[in-house]
Amino acid sequence: PEPGAAADELHSSSTEEALPALLEEAGGLWKQSYPASAYREDAALGSGPAARRPGQGAAPSRMFSYRREGGGAPGRAGTARFLAQHNTWGFVATRAARAKIQGMPYGNCLLLSDGPINNSTGIPFFYVTPKDSTVTDLLKNPMASLTLPEADGNFCRKNVIDPEDPRCARLTLTGQMVTVPPEEVEFAKQAMFSRHPVVRKWPRSYEWFFMKMNIEHIWLQSW
Repeated sequence: PEPGAAADELHSSSTEEALPALLEEAGGLWKQSYPASAYREDAALGSGPAARRPGQGAAPSRMFSYRREGGGAPGRAGTARFLAQHNTWGFVATRAARAKIQGMPYGNCLLLSDGPINNSTGIPFFYVTPKDSTVTDLLKNPMASLTLPEADGNFCRKNVIDPEDPRCARLTLTGQMVTVPPEEVEFAKQAMFSRHPVVRKWPRSYEWFFMKMNIEHIWLQSW
C-alpha cells in the first residue's frame, strides 16, 4: 500500500461511492468471455463526467489477492471485487408493491453469482421467479440495493469478528434490476448453475428466469 493509505482509509468516511467500473479490470479477469453488451455499457459509463481518470490503467495483480499472508490491505477496489466475486448470496432491498406495506422498504436474501468462479464480472446475476415478493416489487419499481457481507466468507469467522464489526466489510450495490437479454442467458446459466448446482432441480412450474443488476452506485464500508 502507498504510505499513509491505511491512515487515510481509517479517517475517511466509512461509506464510499465509486463508479461501477471499480468492479471491472480492463482486458483482464473481470471481462473474460463477457457478453458484448457489457462493453457497450462500459463505453456509455466512461463518457460521463465521472469517467475514469486519465492514466488509470489496469489494476495491479494485488487487487485479486485478498488479505495476503504478512498483512497489507488490498485496497478498496480489491475488497469490493473480492466481495462481489466470492459472495454466494446477498441481501436485496426493494420498495414494497403489496397493498398492506406498499411503499415501505422490503428485504430478502437471494442467491447470486457474478460469473463462474474463474470468470467473474463484478455484475450480480440472479435466478428468480415471479412468485417471489421481491420480483413483484421489482416489476413495479426496478430500483434495488444489494448488500454483500464479508461475513459470508471465512475471514470474520476465523478472526472471531462479529458481522457488524466495521472490520467485517460490507459492500452495497445500488442500481436497476433488469431481465437478462437473450444473448446473455447462456452466460447467466453458467454463472448461476456453476455456483449453485441445486437450482437446476428447482420446480420448473415456478417460471424461473434470470435477472441482473445494472450497477449505478457502489458503497463500501471497510475499516
